[in-house]
Amino acid sequence: MIRTLAKSIREYKKPSILSPIFVSVEVILECLMPLVIMQFIAKISPTGDAATTDGVKMSTILTYGGILIAMALFSLLTGMLSGRFAARACAGFAKNLRKDMYYAIQDYSFANIDKFSTSSLVTRQTTDVTNVQMAYMMIIRVAIRCPLMLIFSLAMAFSVNVTISWVFLALVPVLAAVLVVIILKTHPVFERVFHKYDNMNRSVREDIKGIRVVKAFVREDYEKKKFENASEDVCKDFTLAERIMAINAPVMQFCIWLSFLLIFLIAALLTKSGTTVGEDQITVLIMYASQILSSVMQLSMVLVMIIIARTSAERIVAVLKEKSNIVSPENAVKEVKDGDIVFENVSFKYSNDAERNALEGVNLHIRSGQTIGILGGTGSSKSTLVNLIPRLYDTSEGAVYVGGVNVKEYDLETLRNKVAMVLQKNVLFSGTIKDNLRWGKEDATDDEMLRVCKLACADDFIQAFPDKYDTYIEQGGTNVSGGQKQRLCIARALLKDPKVLILDDSTSAVDTRTDAMIRKSFRDEIPNVTKIIIAQRVSSVQDADQIIVMDGGKINAVGTHEELLKNNAIYQEVYYSQNKGSDSAAEGGADHE
Repeated sequence: MIRTLAKSIREYKKPSILSPIFVSVEVILECLMPLVIMQFIAKISPTGDAATTDGVKMSTILTYGGILIAMALFSLLTGMLSGRFAARACAGFAKNLRKDMYYAIQDYSFANIDKFSTSSLVTRQTTDVTNVQMAYMMIIRVAIRCPLMLIFSLAMAFSVNVTISWVFLALVPVLAAVLVVIILKTHPVFERVFHKYDNMNRSVREDIKGIRVVKAFVREDYEKKKFENASEDVCKDFTLAERIMAINAPVMQFCIWLSFLLIFLIAALLTKSGTTVGEDQITVLIMYASQILSSVMQLSMVLVMIIIARTSAERIVAVLKEKSNIVSPENAVKEVKDGDIVFENVSFKYSNDAERNALEGVNLHIRSGQTIGILGGTGSSKSTLVNLIPRLYDTSEGAVYVGGVNVKEYDLETLRNKVAMVLQKNVLFSGTIKDNLRWGKEDATDDEMLRVCKLACADDFIQAFPDKYDTYIEQGGTNVSGGQKQRLCIARALLKDPKVLILDDSTSAVDTRTDAMIRKSFRDEIPNVTKIIIAQRVSSVQDADQIIVMDGGKINAVGTHEELLKNNAIYQEVYYSQNKGSDSAAEGGADHE
């Protein structure tokens, strides 16, 4: 895990190294200052060397005062530099982590994406990265400072008085034991709480995305209650974790005051037994006691942060280590000859643990330039079938060929550029209409965009906008209708100049007249492009060269409209149910019965 995360440090290695170096210098200076103070106290004490004249005392005060001020200023400088480099390192590390996660997600196949929910990926990019960023800052600064402070202060304390210094060694294991208990108790809680964070974010995302539906059904109170429950669930776990961690501070304070008491007690006993313990020694030992125990306290805060960050780090690493199961092969084919498509004994299931195949035993040949309609009930795997063509998923068994080449032999970018797909869920991004269209072709000219928009019957409504093709599309395309959104997505796909065009129920929101006009323009303007149209309306596919009827993940029948209307029960049922108003449909329905 650490090795995977460390790859994201990259250009921030230098500040990551300089921060601990400067903090080490700061610690050394802070540990030396009590010794200088002890010498100063010894000099100006009534029995000291500098006690003879006022002049000597003043020079001694000025000398030691100057030394202490210089050490304090240098310590301040090194501390500031350490903080500056730590800030740069941890912020840069977090930036690279987000970048690496984002890039990794972009390379995922649909199968990889299915493993993570959207809300979980958002939480990992935000909350989890922030936790790791904070932990990293503490590791390169506080986690270096505290152990060094502990070791140097102990060494200095023993150099002052060995007997009294054993107090510190006796208390440190007690504090360490408390920290171990806190770590063991809180880690499972934080593991659990981040899954609940995902659920809370999912609730927020669903509510914001579907706010129009929420308001239409007057479900605001229900959504508020759902969010409140999710938020309360997170609060309960965090409260439990904070309650456990709250034990740390009072235990630390108790040990600090106990150490002071023991220092005075042992010093009194030593004095009574004849061993003199000077006031300078007691003063310095109290200073070292504060340094030792406060460093342990700070170290406990670091460990708590690391506990929180450990769970976040595991979630981040899971995203970074997830490798796409669909990649371009070596010596990949970089040209798609034509739109000829062959399915050869294809079976597919979404996971190895699935009980049944989503597709089974599919054999199909679609000739280049044909228009193919696909019809079937919900869950008949129509979308699954076409997702295999641009290799959004890989077959479990059998093979799919495009242009006479197995899709697994193609360069992915080449294949997907020539197999344009308009998915069921049409998505437009924030930006102008031109920006959205250029997803199909980055350097598309205005004439090219005008042509494809006319093919998709989108030009008419675009020209009606005040800014025409420079009209700004809000996030998700909320300022255009469903039918307009579909036509813009079709135009975007056409800009790719594809060999295969797949419309996955992509004209469901347009009226039948516009649907017919789109199909006519396809027939007249792009006759050499293989067109695959998934639809719920028979009218959308009845003039296709071949219509595929799917049922339960299998091809039930293939034929023309007339052939299927005569021979296929499923097609007849769909057709007659959609054409009940006509006399011919009524007669056909009677024949069917």
